[in-house]
Amino acid sequence: MEVNVSARNVELTPALRAAVLEKVGRLERFLDGMDRAEVHLFEERNPRIADKDVCEVTLDGHGHHVRVKATASDPVAAVDVAVGKLEEKLHRLKTKLAVSKKRGGHGETAIASQIVKSKRFVMDAMTPDDAALQMDLLGHDFYVFSNLDTGRTGVVYRRRSGDIGLIDEVG
Repeated sequence: MEVNVSARNVELTPALRAAVLEKVGRLERFLDGMDRAEVHLFEERNPRIADKDVCEVTLDGHGHHVRVKATASDPVAAVDVAVGKLEEKLHRLKTKLAVSKKRGGHGETAIASQIVKSKRFVMDAMTPDDAALQMDLLGHDFYVFSNLDTGRTGVVYRRRSGDIGLIDEVG
């Protein structure tokens, strides 16, 4: 794996460069085909930030781009945190590729979800408030309906905050 290391506001000593090359180079074992790594080390200048040293790593290969950003109190610790995050992401990517390959995919292309179920239904014309009530009665996270006010398709959905959102089709 080709590893490029750059630094801004951080002294890039030979020992630090060697540590980065060794730790990032080990990531190659997690997923074949990762050809290139870009490592950027820099220091935040904001006095309110405790962990000022930042390490950003981007891995490229076979159409996949994996990027992490980690902060710590010193550059070597930031590299360690970034490598840990990359190990997790590469493991997840490898697992997804293996599942995709098992299902007959190529494994190296972008992972696309398969449609496993299809439904057809008649959309009732109703107001967004009525659609939200239907969604709650059904116990669903979203509800597709024909908006009585506009005559167009709409979707009400439950937001993470618990509120309800509305997506309305534009003419």
